[in-house]
Amino acid sequence: MANIKVKLVKSLIGSKKDQIATAYALGLRKIGDTSIQPDNPQTKGKIRKIAHLIEATEE
Repeated sequence: MANIKVKLVKSLIGSKKDQIATAYALGLRKIGDTSIQPDNPQTKGKIRKIAHLIEATEE
């Protein structure tokens, strides 16, 4: 199964509470943080919700 590498590239300051919670659920706390997530519908939904704050690439 493939994985997705997610990197936070914009600040969470000024974001909605649910977007901040989504970033934390992906393991992203500070700008530059990266995490490897499984490629499944749940992860893709989280990525779609905060797509304007992150960069996502397939591993």
